[in-house]
Amino acid sequence: MAQRQYQSCMDACDACADACDFCVASCLQEENVNMMAQCIALDMDCGQLCRMAASYMARSSEFAVAVCQMCADVCDSCADECSKHPMAHCQECAQACRRCADECRRMAGIGQPVQGAGAGAQAH
Repeated sequence: MAQRQYQSCMDACDACADACDFCVASCLQEENVNMMAQCIALDMDCGQLCRMAASYMARSSEFAVAVCQMCADVCDSCADECSKHPMAHCQECAQACRRCADECRRMAGIGQPVQGAGAGAQAH
């Protein structure tokens, strides 16, 4: 069934959401929390969207492809932000986000993002 077909993507989404949650909690413990505001905000957006994408795939929603396309874009943004910070939790989150973006693009049947292109600029 579709759930098994998309299992690696669902697993990547779950792992990314967990990494984002851990990154949020860890960023809130940093000395200069204000400097981490964008990272925290993207982590929260990414984590929630990853969980939603996994849920849509699990129930074979007709909107799963569209949600995964958006998830890939948000994961890219989160990875870009997290990779700016040297803390291990941010670097690990960035890696999880990149894996999830790759899996979501593969699931949705789309290629890699065009550098500098905004969300929605990719071919379907």
